[in-house]
Amino acid sequence: MKLNPVAQQFILHWGEMGSKWGVNRTVSQIHALLYLTGDPIPADEITETLGVARSNVSNSLKELQNWNLIHVVHIMGDRRDHFATSGDVWELFRTVVRERKEREFDPTIGVLQDCLTSKDLKKEDAVVQQRIKDTLALMVSLSTWGDQMLKLEPATLMKVMKLGAKIQSLLSSNKG
Repeated sequence: MKLNPVAQQFILHWGEMGSKWGVNRTVSQIHALLYLTGDPIPADEITETLGVARSNVSNSLKELQNWNLIHVVHIMGDRRDHFATSGDVWELFRTVVRERKEREFDPTIGVLQDCLTSKDLKKEDAVVQQRIKDTLALMVSLSTWGDQMLKLEPATLMKVMKLGAKIQSLLSSNKG
């Protein structure tokens, strides 16, 4: 498959951003390719299009499946597995947030809760104890807020995001 310059730029940049977010570059590029094309693509065509090793593509596809970002599609008359992703950017956003919360936030909350219920907590300085409590409170609040935001329809979520600093102004004006 031949990519036009803008598609190439998008895919390359998405790979760079993935690296900055802790995601393998090829994983990110494959996801960008599937997202942009909107069509199911077999692994060999992904390999050829991106110019990466077949083993790298295979491992990257498994990673994307583990993140629930792609799925296998079967095409009549073709024995190969084809891979596709959602074309809905909000669905993809929700999937990434949900997966990251499950993999990162939830275990952190669990460890912080374990720290606070540990019989050894009293051995820690009062400042350490308070910082663990404060961190847990923040993590739980962010987790709860994230869950609430994920339940909103995209149009509503966009309105909430656009409110931004207006909320701060509203809250500041209510103090007086």
